[in-house]
Amino acid sequence: MEIDLLEIELQLSQETHVRDRIRDETIELDKKLRTMLGLLNKVHSTQPKDLQPLLLSLREILVTIPQHSVELAEIVPPNQYWRWKDLWTRHIQNLVFVSAFLQYLESGQLLSITAANEVLGMKDAWKDRYCLQVEDYLHGLILLINELSRLAINMVTLGDYKAPHKINSFVKDLFSAFQLLNLKNDSLRRRFDSIKYDVKKIEEVVYDISLRGLNAA
Repeated sequence: MEIDLLEIELQLSQETHVRDRIRDETIELDKKLRTMLGLLNKVHSTQPKDLQPLLLSLREILVTIPQHSVELAEIVPPNQYWRWKDLWTRHIQNLVFVSAFLQYLESGQLLSITAANEVLGMKDAWKDRYCLQVEDYLHGLILLINELSRLAINMVTLGDYKAPHKINSFVKDLFSAFQLLNLKNDSLRRRFDSIKYDVKKIEEVVYDISLRGLNAA
């Protein structure tokens, strides 16, 4: 059996080229993610009445994300999603988290997977190359629950005693929805199990507020 070394070398060169282009694009994505995560971190020390400028700054960055999706969809060869997905999975999960957290702060509502696809600028024609998998959407929502448990505590510090009650109701509904799912993905299952502690933490904050008679504040 003869091995066509030139053909193998060509394929390796093409794969390296694709990998390098994907990494270059995800580096740009990562820069924007870091900026957005930094802005979201300020939410924990900002009074609700002063949030609007911060949320607008986040939206301004978020609306540029679809262009990165276009670039990545053009880089990945047809039918090679599973070959390259590990290079951007973490970024997708964090983008869902940022979008979901922003949606909650703006409206108190849950970001649907359809809305997440729209925010990321995903197109049905890219499903074999670059897309939002249900598992990544759920990972993003788990990150949201993690962050909301932290927010519940920090809102009390800022003197907002109503926010933890709203967070508690929202997270309990979301947690109940997760319990209805048959999660077979090991990583997703482990992370889901961990949010029980976030739910308990939020419940403790709400209980402490009630115990201190701060509900009417």
